[in-house]
Amino acid sequence: MSAILLAVGDIGPLREDAEILFDPTRELLQAADITFGQLEKSLSDRGSQQLYLNKSLGRTHPRVAGVLADAGFDVLSFASNHALGFSSEGLTDTIDNLTTRGIQVIGAGLNIDAARRPAVFDVDGMTVGFLAYCSVVPRGFEAGPDKAGVAPVRARTFYEQRDWQPGTPPRIITQAYTEDVAALQEDIRALRPNVDVLVVSHHWGIHYVPAVIAEYQFEVGHASIDAGADIVLGHHPHILKGIEVYEGKPILYSIGSFALEHPAKDVAGTELAELIKQYNLIIDPLWERYAFPVDSQKTVVVKITLDGGCIERVALLPAWINPQAQAELVNAEDPRSNDVLAYLEWLCDYYKFDTSFAREGDEIVLCL
Repeated sequence: MSAILLAVGDIGPLREDAEILFDPTRELLQAADITFGQLEKSLSDRGSQQLYLNKSLGRTHPRVAGVLADAGFDVLSFASNHALGFSSEGLTDTIDNLTTRGIQVIGAGLNIDAARRPAVFDVDGMTVGFLAYCSVVPRGFEAGPDKAGVAPVRARTFYEQRDWQPGTPPRIITQAYTEDVAALQEDIRALRPNVDVLVVSHHWGIHYVPAVIAEYQFEVGHASIDAGADIVLGHHPHILKGIEVYEGKPILYSIGSFALEHPAKDVAGTELAELIKQYNLIIDPLWERYAFPVDSQKTVVVKITLDGGCIERVALLPAWINPQAQAELVNAEDPRSNDVLAYLEWLCDYYKFDTSFAREGDEIVLCL
């Protein structure tokens, strides 16, 4: 027997009628044997604000936990740079609200042991395990022995002058914390004998900027596969990034956003506003509820077919985020489907990844 695992990008409803965000994809998500996503908002009305972000962007109503359960989600990573955005109360409420509705939460917890704890599912005679980590960790957001937070895989940043000409851009060097990579690999190796398929989610990378992948991501992605992961799923950039096949295993550096609201009225004064100027990014004024650069409208649903205790097939279902922040699947006859494929090919070519795709109906199959 085979099973279907679906994985989607960043999720963060704001509106009271959050159910609307999943109208185009609910049947698909519900039909999967396991559905996974990355949560970006606290589901709580408690806690004091810890980040500089507009308060409306950092949390949403606790009832959204039920919306996510009804939409079909079985497991969510909360290894996010927003996990402690409303202090430990917000994190605790989020985990409690989700778990009481049958959704397992990974990558965050009331202490470091809980944050590093895997989610494990039995489906059609196969055991599937999930782990999640965060690399974009605001200071103090990492979990500790007696402190709530995320499972961290942090990185240091260095700047090296490239040549003798004053004012030229430096080389940006990033290196993962040795102790965090060791903990990551320890978790993977401990889980590996107990599962048939092992999925690792990383909340990492450079958001909004097309194509660019930070150096530490290659280090951490490869370390995950070397330790025993079967597939790596990346989140946080809110834009698609390249896909690398390393040692025969796929590393999807970012699978984009999925059901994330970011109203245009809240952009002014944010980091996004500065990046828009720096990189000449374009925001479509019609996308008032999803005011990200236009490349962020392209996204995918990752469809993983499991059979015989292993990953048999990885396909991408092209989707487009509409002005209401809904991800709409686009079929092969829709020109936007080819736009997504062409964009993925460009992202892979940017880093000279030896990655190829094949069309099978409406799906884009990753050739492993």
